[in-house]
Order: sequence, then structure tokens, then C-alpha cells
Amino acid sequence: MTFARRTHLPLAMALLFGCGAHAHAQDTDAARALQQLQPKIVEWRRDLHQHPELGTHEVRTARLVADQLRALGLEPRVGIASTGVTAILKGGKPGPRIAIRADMDALPVTEQTGLPFASKVVGEYRGQQVGVMHACGHDAHVAMLLGVASALVAVKDQLPGEVMFVFQPAEEGPPEAGQPFGAALMLEQGIFSGFKPQAVFGLHVWAGLPVGKVGIRSGPVMASADEWTLIVRGRQTHGSRPWDGVDPITIGAQILLGTQSIIARQVNIAATPVVLTAGQFQSGVRFNIIPDEAKLVGTLRTFDPAVREDVIARFRRTAEDFAHAGGGSAELQVVNNAPATINDAALAQRGRASLARALGADNVLEMPLVTVAEDFSQYATVAPTLFFFVGSTAPGIDPAKAPINHSPQFLLDEQSLQVGSRAMLQVALDYLGRDTP
Repeated sequence: MTFARRTHLPLAMALLFGCGAHAHAQDTDAARALQQLQPKIVEWRRDLHQHPELGTHEVRTARLVADQLRALGLEPRVGIASTGVTAILKGGKPGPRIAIRADMDALPVTEQTGLPFASKVVGEYRGQQVGVMHACGHDAHVAMLLGVASALVAVKDQLPGEVMFVFQPAEEGPPEAGQPFGAALMLEQGIFSGFKPQAVFGLHVWAGLPVGKVGIRSGPVMASADEWTLIVRGRQTHGSRPWDGVDPITIGAQILLGTQSIIARQVNIAATPVVLTAGQFQSGVRFNIIPDEAKLVGTLRTFDPAVREDVIARFRRTAEDFAHAGGGSAELQVVNNAPATINDAALAQRGRASLARALGADNVLEMPLVTVAEDFSQYATVAPTLFFFVGSTAPGIDPAKAPINHSPQFLLDEQSLQVGSRAMLQVALDYLGRDTP
């Protein structure tokens, strides 16, 4: 499918102006400004997609963002949490303060989309040479927020309140486990020290939804994300004489299988979902040597803090018991990269109405719980938050079969840029104007 065929301009116009008869003049002016910006938003996204950067290394991306914000007459603050950028727009009328966030980092994934602007970037991640790709759509998030910022600047004299635009690095996690990163580090470094928002908004493109649809829910939306590391220690020996040593690989395998019985037999997953996954199992250097040590690394996803603590305790006990039975030892370390993302109930109600106004009620879907995680959840420590999903899978493709976010074949339909930017613009305008006649 060519890009020209995927532009869907009539749909875009309907989405942008379908409710125009009921919109305030400010809303219509901002929507028109945003519509005129759509080619530029596509251009930004393609440029960013072709030049992805891993978390805390978003130097070129941050420079592009800061340059665009300066061109709008704003005064960006740069270098926050390594490469983060913020800027504040002051409206011409009194009103609330809000923040809108976009994440900027790419993933250690080698792109396989075949796009003419596909990434050929190679980088280093935790000591390994890797391809680098915007496999999660953060290039789209940055482009959309630049578009929203431009549209709001176009109506700033009519705009009540103030808006902080937050371009955040390292949403996907720290360069090394346990390091401060992303939203938490931006907060630690005081992005809201002189600007206390009354609400913080964010969005995410999502391959599991068709383009033109958005998903929202009240309460828990995305899971907490823990990164765990398990070190199993044994005693090295020749592979032909395992009885002379302690095999950490066998112990590690037993622990890994035992963790699955925790979820299957010890946790009430009918009450709350839990996922416990290993992504790495590293041990040994030679085929006929049983090594001293094995290392397993993985993730735990939960929605309830009490359930999280219970599963970690069970995991630690399971690991230590299997290790002791095999004559070795096991040490579990768990680092929380992001709490669960929970939408404020009042904001979710307002946001659903804004999304319906922007896109039509039939295009606003109830989002199920999602076991992926987002460090957007950190902003809830400062103010009520709202996070929603923007469908990114092209017409004619079943979203259930489309390559999901983080896949090397993740393919975003660029119509989602129009849908997402229009949706966020309306959410912001409605909140800022909530006390106006």
C-alpha cells in the first residue's frame, strides 16, 4: 500500500471538523491550524523515524524539538534528565495549568518494515551492538505534540491558562538496571518546581487498534513494570562429571519453571492479571564445562501493589528453595521501572467526552487492561493523569494480527498522526476552557 493511498484526507477532514458546528471559535481556529500542520507533522515523524536514538542519547531529537519550540516563540528548557526538553505556553486569559507529555526514545530493535525512511542506525545497548528503531511509535508522539504545541500557540491570545509541553527521554527504561531515568528523573530534577499542573495528559499509538479509533478507560490502564535479575551460584566442574560440582544451569531452569507455577497455582489471576517472564538466561562459555554461575533477567507485570509484593516474596522463596535443594544459592534483585498507570476517574470522564467530540462517539472505545507498562505513571505523583491509546493499524489489516509495538515490523499508518494530534488538542482545549462560559 502506498503512502498516498493511506492519507485518507476526507476522513481527516471529517474527524477534524465533524463537530465544528458546536465548537467554540477557539477550538475551530486551533483545529484549522492543526490541519494545516499535518504535512509538517508527517515530515517530523519520518525524519525522527529515520534517525532514532536510544534512551538518554536523544541528542538530535532534543535539538529538533528545541529548535521547533523556539521557532514558535517559546523558551525551551533543555538537558533535563540528560536530554529532556520542556517549554511553557502562557495563554492570553487566566485559567488552569496542564502538562502534555511525549516520549522521545527508540528501542534496540533492527527495523524490518521496508519503509523508504526506515532506520539503518546501529547503536550499543548494555554492552551489545544493536539496531535502533522507533518500534514503539515515540517518533509519532513527538511529532504530534509539536503539532499540538503549534496549534495552541496559534490561538494563544484566546487561550485560557498555561500549558507545559514535556518531551521526555528514556521511557523504555534506563541504560543499566537500577539507574534513575525518564519521568522519575525529570520530576527529581524539578520540571514542575515552578509550574504545578492541575492535570497531566499523554497518549500512545497502539497497533492493537485500527486507525481512526482511540481507546480509554478509567482507573488502572497499564501494569506496573519490574525488572528482575536472578543470580544462581553453583560450583564449576567438568561436564562429564556433574556430581563433582553444582550445576547452576539446571537449578536456574528449575526455578524458571517453578515461577510459572506461582502464577498458575498461587495467584488469583481472575481478580488481577499477573505476568512473570524471563527474557535472558546467560551461563557458561564452553560446551563441556559446568559453570559457577547462571544469570536470569526478566520482567514482572502487576496492577495491584499488594499482589506485586506477594509475587516477589513467592518468587524469592521459590528461587532460594530450588537453589538450596540443588546445593547452590540464589539471589533475586527487583527494580521497579514504573508503577501501574491509573487514569483519574474525573479526568477519564472528561477525556472520553473530549475524544467523542473530536472524533465521534463511535470511534471512542473502552480500552481493556494492558500488561505493558509506561513510566507516564510517575506523573501521577504530582497531579491527576489521563492516558489514552490511538489506533495505528491501517485499514484492511486485522489489528489482532498486525505486528505489535516493539516488533521490528511495527508499521504505523500515518493517518494516526492526524487522529492523535486532533484528539489531544481537543482534550487540552476542553480542560483549559472548563471554567469559561
